[in-house]
Amino acid sequence: MNLKKGLLLGVTSGIVAGGVGTLYNAIYNEAFYTDFSSVLNPTGIFIACIVGCLLMGLGYVIASRLKRPLLIPILNILYCILSFASIIGVLDFKLPLTMDGPEAFPGLAIPMHFFPALSFLALVPFFWKHESRN
Repeated sequence: MNLKKGLLLGVTSGIVAGGVGTLYNAIYNEAFYTDFSSVLNPTGIFIACIVGCLLMGLGYVIASRLKRPLLIPILNILYCILSFASIIGVLDFKLPLTMDGPEAFPGLAIPMHFFPALSFLALVPFFWKHESRN
């Protein structure tokens, strides 16, 4: 995968993940009558998703330039592990004392940590054709 395709994949999957995250944020806040916009806003969601997906795209570019086909599945597993590991930050996050319903925050933020990896891995086949192993 060349750099242009890797960056395009990263930006595209980041925008998809950001859109899904923003939609999920709106639905969650409406369903549970919460408002976490002071700590989790649409701009922050989009920026985090795009940066994360760009880094994943660069990982694919580097792996393809090294011409090691086994690195791609290893990267996929690494992306999943990092998504799970990032949940620790949500569980340790201290909300302002003035915020209503702080116990609902993890239910909002934890699923969003999986959106970048899910959108990236779902869009990879549209940007990169794997070579046959035979």
